[in-house]
This record gives sequence, structure tokens and C-alpha cells, in this order.
Amino acid sequence: MELSRIAVAGASGLIGSALVRSLAADGHTVVRLVRREPRDETEVRWDPEAGRVDAAGLAGCDAVVNLAGAGVGSRRWTDAYKKRIHDSRVNGTTALAKAVASLDEPPKVFVNGSAMGYYGETGDRVVDEDSPAGQGFLPELCVEWEGAAAPAQQAGVRTVFTRTGLVVGRGGGAWGRLFPLFQAGLGGRMGDGTQYWSFIALHDEVAAIRHLLETDGLSGPFNLTAPDPLTNREITEAMGRVLHRPTLFAVPAPVLRTVLGEMAGDVLGSARVRPTRLLESGFTFAFPDIEGAIRAA
Repeated sequence: MELSRIAVAGASGLIGSALVRSLAADGHTVVRLVRREPRDETEVRWDPEAGRVDAAGLAGCDAVVNLAGAGVGSRRWTDAYKKRIHDSRVNGTTALAKAVASLDEPPKVFVNGSAMGYYGETGDRVVDEDSPAGQGFLPELCVEWEGAAAPAQQAGVRTVFTRTGLVVGRGGGAWGRLFPLFQAGLGGRMGDGTQYWSFIALHDEVAAIRHLLETDGLSGPFNLTAPDPLTNREITEAMGRVLHRPTLFAVPAPVLRTVLGEMAGDVLGSARVRPTRLLESGFTFAFPDIEGAIRAA
């Protein structure tokens, strides 16, 4: 499908900024959603937590990509911050979906962010897009987050949900914090290290989003994770090999729970997620293994 004008919410984040660079490099016009007064016609005013967006600014867009949301790992999960995590995603998605549906000529596709947190704790069990949602804050959030896109779906807009794993990139997210620790020789496993971490290289994350944008007929949830998840222990060892640093330090589970509070469950939890639908759609990973993903970052 030919696209030319693409609106992106969350354009300043790790994934959003990389996606914007990729789209712009190929000649697409990118319309950024911003919280301040727009500077020109390539910016649209919105307030995701308040659920407000200037729908008129989306007119003429061929696609809308929503990657906005307060960082899940940015700070301790107080009740107030959990509300911010929720509202920035659910209210923002609702506003965008309603804006898309209200247009006389809506965009061809709406790609809405989601997360592998949808599946919750999976242990050693492999899950894919056909697996049910888990239990707890993140799974319940993801279900509501995806459900908030209903107005766009009901308007006949092809709607895609990107259930993203742990993105291996230097500019933010989990790896944005891990790289400095490992480079300083302070890296190590978390807890007993047996929990599965489903990762994806930032390059592949962007390529997958573009694949979903540009391929007609693809809709619904897609897991954006590398084909073979690894344990935290295996990833720790790979970080040490690639960065040529020792990985002697380990953070015991009780310490993580004391420091991180409820968020520690996300770090210590196991998510063995496979991208079945993405692979079936014909997508090819450039960096399917962890060492390649680390080197690419």
C-alpha cells in the first residue's frame, strides 16, 4: 500500500523517533502529535491524558501510528503513576480512534501500540497472538488499551496492535538503562535469571511497524518480539560477551522488590512470547539473535 502522509503520536520516544527518521528518509511526510501549540502543518495539538486531539489536523493522513504512553519503567509504580500510565494510553487511544472515525476520509490504517505485557506471567510456556490475556495491572491495561481503538475499527479502518517486547536500543527503555551498567562492569542477572525476556532489536521494531503499515490485509494483534526468547541469564551472558565486560553482579529478587516495588514483578516475571502472526505475514528479522541485536544497538 502506498503511503505518503503519516501521523505519529509518541514521535519523541525511543521507537517513535526511530520510526520518524525511517519514514522521513524514504520521503514520507510525518505529522507529529504534540502537546504544545503547533509550529506548522506538520504538527497537530493533542493532550492524550485528557483525551483531546485536533481531529482536523489528521485530515489527509494516509495512516496514524500511536506509540504514546508514559514510561512503564520510568519510575516506581505509585497509585498516581499507575493512573498516569493508564490514562496516557487508554485516553489517548480513545481520542485518536474517535478522531480517525470522525473524518470524512479516514486514514487507511491505524497502528496502535500495545505490549507483550498483555500475556502477563507465562513461565516456560510459549505464548503467541492466540493466547489469552494474563492477570494483573499490565495485562488488564493492555486489554483496555487495545479495546480503546474500537471507534477506528468500527469505522472500517484497518487497525493493528503492536504487542512489543523489550526493545534493544541505546536511547531509552530497559536497554537504555542496562547498557551503561554493563559497560561499567556492573551488569548481572536479575533474580535467579531463569525468567524469559522476549526482546526485539530497535531496527526490527521499526521495520515491523512499517511492514504492518504498508501491507494490506494485516489487522489485529502482532507480537513484535524476536523469534526465540531467551532467559535473563542467557541475555546477561550475551551482554558480557559483546561488550567484553564481566557479569559477576546479580541483583537478588528481594532487593529488586524493595527498590522497584510492584514494577519488580515485570522485571522478574517471565514472558516467553513468539511472533507467530508476524512471521506468517512474511516479515524477516534482520537481527533475530540477541548478540546481533546488541551489536546493532
